[in-house]
Amino acid sequence: MAAGGGPLLPDSVLYEIFLYLDHADVLSVGLVCQQWRAVARDEFLWKELFYRYYRISREVPRHPAAVSWYDEFQRLYDTIPCVEVQALKEHNDQVLHLSFSHSGCLFASCSKDCTVKIWSNELDISLQHSSNMRPYNWSYTQFSQFNSDDSLLLVSGVFVGPHNSSSGEIAVISMENFTLLSRVRNKPYDVFGCWLNETNLISGNLHRIGRITSCSVLWLNNAFQPAGVLCLGVPTSRLGRSATELASCGGQFSWSLLHVAVQREGIESENVNVVKRLFKIQNLNASTIRTVMVADCSRYDSPDLLLDYEEQLAASSTSTCPIFDLGSDSEEEEAKPKQAPEPAVQELLDDVGVPAEDGLQQLFDDIMEGRVRPAMTDTELETKVAELFVRNRTKPPELNLLSTDSNSKTKYLIFTTGCLTYSPHQIGIKRILPHQMTTAGPVLGEERRSDEFFDSLDHVIDIHGHIIGMGLSPDHRYLYVNSRAWPRDCVISDPMQPPPIAEEIDLHVFDLKTMKEVKRALRAHRAYTPNEECFFIFLDVSRDFVASGAEDRHGYIWDRHYNICLAKLQHDNVVNSVAFSPVEQELLLTASDDATIKVWRSPRAVRSQQPRRPRPRKLLFSWLLNQKS
Repeated sequence: MAAGGGPLLPDSVLYEIFLYLDHADVLSVGLVCQQWRAVARDEFLWKELFYRYYRISREVPRHPAAVSWYDEFQRLYDTIPCVEVQALKEHNDQVLHLSFSHSGCLFASCSKDCTVKIWSNELDISLQHSSNMRPYNWSYTQFSQFNSDDSLLLVSGVFVGPHNSSSGEIAVISMENFTLLSRVRNKPYDVFGCWLNETNLISGNLHRIGRITSCSVLWLNNAFQPAGVLCLGVPTSRLGRSATELASCGGQFSWSLLHVAVQREGIESENVNVVKRLFKIQNLNASTIRTVMVADCSRYDSPDLLLDYEEQLAASSTSTCPIFDLGSDSEEEEAKPKQAPEPAVQELLDDVGVPAEDGLQQLFDDIMEGRVRPAMTDTELETKVAELFVRNRTKPPELNLLSTDSNSKTKYLIFTTGCLTYSPHQIGIKRILPHQMTTAGPVLGEERRSDEFFDSLDHVIDIHGHIIGMGLSPDHRYLYVNSRAWPRDCVISDPMQPPPIAEEIDLHVFDLKTMKEVKRALRAHRAYTPNEECFFIFLDVSRDFVASGAEDRHGYIWDRHYNICLAKLQHDNVVNSVAFSPVEQELLLTASDDATIKVWRSPRAVRSQQPRRPRPRKLLFSWLLNQKS
């Protein structure tokens, strides 16, 4: 202050000086006097500090929920769960997956030690229950999910069947007394499985048609096993049919303690769940359906966070967002004629004078009897014939699937798939209709015509790389996808030899309302395993953050709005899974191959949990007390 009580430096000069300081120094100089404090809290100053410190493009607007630049800087600095507060070491092998209950009170962990452990999420996390799945001939547990009311836990694992052939199995555990309620076969094992509603879960089955051609069947299973039901809800009079006939119906089997007569037919099964077939989809070029999940579309018009910046600005003035039809990419596309056969297929048919629509059987006969010798390998021939078959035997996608009704119970089944090679490189999306959301009705679904033998996908998103992880935002509006990219101009000539994959992991974001990618792909995490050894790395999404594991021994956290990496969380080995608490995004769990689950909290949460230190009494007050005594 000057001698007359006025400031020595005007606010504008202090502002220019403070711009050369970092955020910590600005906070410190704000303690000098009231004038400096006022300048140190200036909004324009903290806007400059924000963009400079976090290295964000100035084209990116402030978070729509932020009230000031100072508070927004503090949010990103102080609310990231980056402080390790506890390490859980009860597993004795690699920990593969973590999942929270919807209430946030419990979480489950799966491991190569073949146990699923259920933990109580208190201030000091403690183990509540552990189930060993080895007595059921499991190799390990790999995935878990609580149902919507947290009364049941779905646990997916790898089951070792006859002749050491590995497939998957799903178990349902009651949270009331931790009893095993049912078990369902799941093939291949990396379908994982998921809940459709409180009491019904989705599993998969795979039927080989040729060397590189197969059929994936997705089943809706009842979590409970009513007494007297033996096989898929099929009448016992049908149990005399051969195992081959049952397999052709897409049969899958659940296991318990009671053996039944179907074992006489060579089926390794015991007491079997009530199920209903949802979809039957043909796979080409050694691809299969994997990693199923369900998205609830009822909250699309009121998301927690809009990631499109222009949509954020227009949200207050726009009444309704445009509706996107999953059956086509645009309105113009709906008017297009049916896609003609691929040139190679049409050329093959033209050579033998066979129409594409009804010449499939004649083509088969000519090839088998040697009248036609196409100039292609057996693998290429199988693929072309399969493409022709599926084109003429597939139910077309339904149009106008999306509804503007915000109370709609629309749900979509999302899964990884492919069309070029066995490594998953596409995301398939299929709407689940209301009558399909229950096991009531015929086991094999509605009767099909011969030209509707397979179900078509409503939408396909091509990633052009190996998909190694997927996760939904809490409002189910956005789909986050971990992938390892293929070379830009690669050509796949052999489906059993996919292109090499990048070490960098790209985290893509797709808006499920428009089916378009939003923002640029997030990067920071890395993976090193080749195609044939590539494994799933689970990610998780909270209201404001997205986190993922990686093979570089770290977990990563990004901000969803600003698209920036905020924290690296260290382990001693590969980080397989991460999980935010659904009720407290400042709590994050990470699971690793080092057999450890680490608990991370934000700096703010750590401070709030520390006991307050008693303030020392002022000296003058102490002196007065001593004088009185």
